[in-house]
Amino acid sequence: MNEKLVIRGGKPLVGEVRIDGAKNAALKLLAASLLAAEPVEISNVPHLQDVAIMLELLTELGCKATIRGSNTIEIDSSTVHNLTVSYDLVRAMRASIVVLGPLVARFGEAKVALPGGCAIGSRPIDIHLQGLKAMGAEIELSQGFVHAKTEGRLKGAHIHLHTVSVTGTENLMMAATLAEGVTVLENAAAEPEVVDLANFLIAMGAKIEGAGTRKLTIQGVEKLHGAKHITIPDRIEAGTYLIAGAMTGGRLTVTDVNVKDLALTLQKLTEAGAKITEGETSVTVDMTDRTLRAVDIETAPFPGFATDMQAQFMALNIIASGVGMIKETVFENRFMHVPELERLGAHIRIQGNTAICAGVPTLRGAPVTATDLRASACLVLAGLVAEGETVMDGIHHMDRGYAHLEEKLVKVGADIRRVVQV
Repeated sequence: MNEKLVIRGGKPLVGEVRIDGAKNAALKLLAASLLAAEPVEISNVPHLQDVAIMLELLTELGCKATIRGSNTIEIDSSTVHNLTVSYDLVRAMRASIVVLGPLVARFGEAKVALPGGCAIGSRPIDIHLQGLKAMGAEIELSQGFVHAKTEGRLKGAHIHLHTVSVTGTENLMMAATLAEGVTVLENAAAEPEVVDLANFLIAMGAKIEGAGTRKLTIQGVEKLHGAKHITIPDRIEAGTYLIAGAMTGGRLTVTDVNVKDLALTLQKLTEAGAKITEGETSVTVDMTDRTLRAVDIETAPFPGFATDMQAQFMALNIIASGVGMIKETVFENRFMHVPELERLGAHIRIQGNTAICAGVPTLRGAPVTATDLRASACLVLAGLVAEGETVMDGIHHMDRGYAHLEEKLVKVGADIRRVVQV
């Protein structure tokens, strides 16, 4: 079966969209469950393909996963009996590598297939491996697997990450919670999802200081215990829907959000001409009778502008008044959506790692293919404003990071449906 999205553009989006838990937080919270021999409970977990893969991975290791209600998962890792993660699971989701640190820290060994995931450029795991080596692990790369082993507990170490890496920071932070002594991570990632993971680990008994800064200090403990945790809202999902509201000339409210985590997205939407109204846990974008203006973007690690919002703002720029420059500094191959946008009539020129977008008055529907997760969101946004019908292939990428996207959009007025071709 081949699933596609069919979008008929031209309808302003009006209403409310509830934002789910953050994919990039939930996956690491689930991995962290491996550190405790007692059950943990994680709520506000989004219904996503990546979450299903992570649960399958944990089950393969021997964990017991129990789904409670609509979005709560209990993980019991007291029954882990397998320390090898197969290629079939890892190739579908790069985030699988984050089980390496917890497994080595708690069980002294792990064998994890080299990761796959989105095709958005080189994302080496050398930071993960160098950090674990510094903590005393023996690392062997053989036949497509990373085999990490340690005699006794990992040892605390002073580690400087040569590049700011979210998953690298998370993997080493988790490993350090059970290491003997103190671990210091310099040039650590400061994303809200890293802070969320640190808060969960602290609830489990870990001793972590500096979460949200470039320096993390972790005092290792002998064991972690069970805990309950609520996943933070997905700031990327929230930003995507806010841009959809702005692009369609609508008035859209996102609810159940951490407003402070959306600061740069809201700043850029304001620059683009939108009226933004902030509540305690909601944000409304109003583009009624307003003119959309192109904005300049340069991606950077948090607190800079998120690379995961770059493609969505490119969709905005291609229909906005003026010229917008988008500079991608995090990944070297994250403009794969450009040829697909050009099929819809976009005017985009690439110069190195910069995309120069000149707004056009009209996009026209065409068949397009999503090449990665955020490219899928970008193409949906473009389809919502294009004349006629846009048919998007490759929607499995979308399902990795957006729960019930078409249902949420239909509720606020979009003409979008999923079709199955046999």
